[in-house]
Amino acid sequence: MLEEEYAPATPGHPTQPQPAGGGSASLELLERIYLEAGTDKELLRRGGRITEVSPTHYRVRGLSAAARLGDVVEHHGRPGVKTGEVVQITERDILVAPFDQSADAGVADPVYLRGPFQVSPDASWRGRVVDALGRPVDEGSPLRNGTDLANGIPNALKRQRVDQPFQTGVKVIDLFTPLCFGQRLGVFAGSGVGKSTLLAMLAAAHAFDTVVVALVGERGREVREFLEDTIGEQAMKKTIAVVATSDESAMMRKRASGTAMSVAEYFRDRGDRVLLVIDSITRFAHALREVAIGAGEPPVARGYPASVFTDMPRLLERAGPGATGAGSITAIISVLVDGDDHNDPVADSVRGILDGHIVLSRGIAEQGRYPAVDPLASVSRLANRAWNDGERLLVTRLRALIGRYEETRDIRLLGGYQQGADPDLDAAVRQVPLIYDALVQSPQDGPVADPFAELARHLKKQEKPDG
Repeated sequence: MLEEEYAPATPGHPTQPQPAGGGSASLELLERIYLEAGTDKELLRRGGRITEVSPTHYRVRGLSAAARLGDVVEHHGRPGVKTGEVVQITERDILVAPFDQSADAGVADPVYLRGPFQVSPDASWRGRVVDALGRPVDEGSPLRNGTDLANGIPNALKRQRVDQPFQTGVKVIDLFTPLCFGQRLGVFAGSGVGKSTLLAMLAAAHAFDTVVVALVGERGREVREFLEDTIGEQAMKKTIAVVATSDESAMMRKRASGTAMSVAEYFRDRGDRVLLVIDSITRFAHALREVAIGAGEPPVARGYPASVFTDMPRLLERAGPGATGAGSITAIISVLVDGDDHNDPVADSVRGILDGHIVLSRGIAEQGRYPAVDPLASVSRLANRAWNDGERLLVTRLRALIGRYEETRDIRLLGGYQQGADPDLDAAVRQVPLIYDALVQSPQDGPVADPFAELARHLKKQEKPDG
């Protein structure tokens, strides 16, 4: 059996094994090789053949010595040229997860090694929508490639300090969980509680030079609505969207987050303040699980293999402040909480990696209060760098009032509350409904520049006489 094949890597020339002899055809091939011998162009490509096919993977013999994990390969078969990624290497063969669901691979089809996957963003990508491989999926002109990136986590001691706050324009966040440039924050929510709307409101913040949005495993019908209606035409001018819908392969859903991070790193290294929104990291983890189990990894935590909890921090640690002289990547990572269980393995792991978390409550959403942020359960680990002393004391007092109001809700509903018996509870009953009313905000309301002044105006309503 053929173990290894080579073919000329000349543009426009079939990448198939060439027959011996051929007269003038062989002379033309030799002439082409001679003319390109002085260039840095690769003249030969290493290849092998498919030996086994499954619904999600296929095995290739002949590339074990040359392939590395993460390399891209080309499959030449009946549907044309398709690509995939090497996810396992053994002494005899490699395992490939195709990027295309309809790879239609067949035994003995030739497969050629392309090399490491790279994305080459450019400043002209703003306003465009690309897939997980960096290919345009909108109706715009072909993308212009920029400088290749060597992705990696910046050295911890060379990173800038995270200490400069900014306004998101979302009142409840700027009051209770303020953010700083370079921070990584998680939005934890079940389905249907306004997570995507909140992310779009954050993406419209004026504080950033560039916004990168990764829609991982999103419903296909909602992508256009999210980009055109929720984010809006004005914000899209500085936004690059990386889209991998739920019907695409696990490799495309896995690759989308990394591509978005590479684009964000490009703009950060140019000195931009970048906002990176990933919706959602849970679907990224699902894709990791699907690929890993297909490669034979055993599950260790609710069906998730151990590599899932290695790959997530490897991705998320790439966000944050850059080295001195560079910009920063502020990451807003949505976590789709399966079954509203905030202690599931993915949510628990991500919570420990990020610099804070915003919790969206289904109970608050059912009351019609949006954004449905639970101020008692939400935490920003860098909030003290954003508040001054007066704001810190005020927010502490607000949390105490809300906590007192919520813990006595059942007692008050049963008629056990008597005005005047507890001054703190009396204050909570008077003020918390006004606080809740002040926190309501929709995308149509626009950003709020001074949330503390806005809150003060609402609280003054209690001074007006009843009736």
